[in-house]
Amino acid sequence: MKIATWNVNSIKARLPTVIEVLKTIDCDVVCLQEIKCETDAFPYVEIEELGYQVEAYGQKSYNGVALLSRTNLEDVQRGLPGNEGDDQARYIEAVTGGDTPVRIASIYLPNGNPFPGEKFDYKLGWMEHLANRAKELLSYEEAVILAGDYNVIPGDDDCWDPNVWKDDALAQPESRAAFQKLQWLGYTEAFATMVGRSHSYTFWDYQRGAWQKDHGIRIDHQLLSPEASDRLEEVSIYKEARGLEKPSDHVPIITTLRD
Repeated sequence: MKIATWNVNSIKARLPTVIEVLKTIDCDVVCLQEIKCETDAFPYVEIEELGYQVEAYGQKSYNGVALLSRTNLEDVQRGLPGNEGDDQARYIEAVTGGDTPVRIASIYLPNGNPFPGEKFDYKLGWMEHLANRAKELLSYEEAVILAGDYNVIPGDDDCWDPNVWKDDALAQPESRAAFQKLQWLGYTEAFATMVGRSHSYTFWDYQRGAWQKDHGIRIDHQLLSPEASDRLEEVSIYKEARGLEKPSDHVPIITTLRD
């Protein structure tokens, strides 16, 4: 089973690129973030023609997440359980069908800038709710993958220049500690475990020639429960997506599980 996570930075604005990438990576499950459209406005027909069932949770112009699966999606949860007061579309969860089902969540974690401030406090509060849900999911003893744009740079070797990011919410000790807390619960960070190469990035800003200079950061992650990590076979970053016409500033990260 191949599972990708990708912040598409507006699915309607980049639909031809999205379709091209989906055809190329040919994954069984794809978690999308920052779709930037309301749920009913998602381009279901175009994506379904690629053989996917789609479940989306969107809002106008901002945020939004979706799950694409080549098998049926069941037990769909829109919104982060325990955080029902939040009106931002940042979390969707479902169980895939087939002989080896996986419970998977597509996550668009708050950015948190400017730091310090209310947005950073919101980020940390949201991460605490996520930790509570992650702990609850472990009790199910299922294969669980929490995938998405975490807006967290795990360590200094996950960005091109730590000094540039030292005052950014993505690199604050509190952000990193909250991300590490998820792993202490019992989740495995797929890329760091299987690949672990420093200066491997999933995001390059549109400004200042960041892509051309390889001035990137790694902020897109897949966290696996023990039942999922036992099946972990391969992890890769599809860097080529950033060089396409009208690209997202993020690229997919792809995890392969043994059936």
